[in-house]
Amino acid sequence: MTSDAKGTKGTGGARRLVGAVAFVLALGGCASYSGYSLKAGVATEPEVVSTMGAPAMRWREPDGSVQLAYPRGPAGTQTFMAYLGPDGKLLRIDKVLRPEVFARIQPGMTQEQVLRLIGPPQPHWTQYFKARDELVWEWLFCDNWNQEAFFDVLFDGTSKLVRSTMQRQNLNGWDGVPPGCGQ
Repeated sequence: MTSDAKGTKGTGGARRLVGAVAFVLALGGCASYSGYSLKAGVATEPEVVSTMGAPAMRWREPDGSVQLAYPRGPAGTQTFMAYLGPDGKLLRIDKVLRPEVFARIQPGMTQEQVLRLIGPPQPHWTQYFKARDELVWEWLFCDNWNQEAFFDVLFDGTSKLVRSTMQRQNLNGWDGVPPGCGQ
């Protein structure tokens, strides 16, 4: 066997090792990304923050319970809401960028109500249209066909109340085909 052949064989083994390590790290990253590894009734707020990172938004209820928002954009297609009880223990983590949650957003709702349902939009996808006096917030999500799509909430620019919502496919994929979500 020549030294070139040995070098190739050694490189292949190293590539497999690197691939295996990357796979394990990716699995660990998924757990922290979604909070999947956290156990309801056991995990505390510091453990949620340690695993998932600092929340983008936080709300405290009068009873002491807490809601934490974890948007995973702009490239990610999900926002997670972590709910903690008055005792500080994790109650649940919900994926909120889903059509059934979007259906709860109705004309006349406030911006705060929308934020509590689906979390903050990506700042670079927020746009104001002066001619219509309309503010548009946008989220990237995975639709029911496992393809990337955008969900928009249109607010009256003056009252800041929801006018309407709309959903459209992300046609930024190859040849205008919506990218798949890989879920």
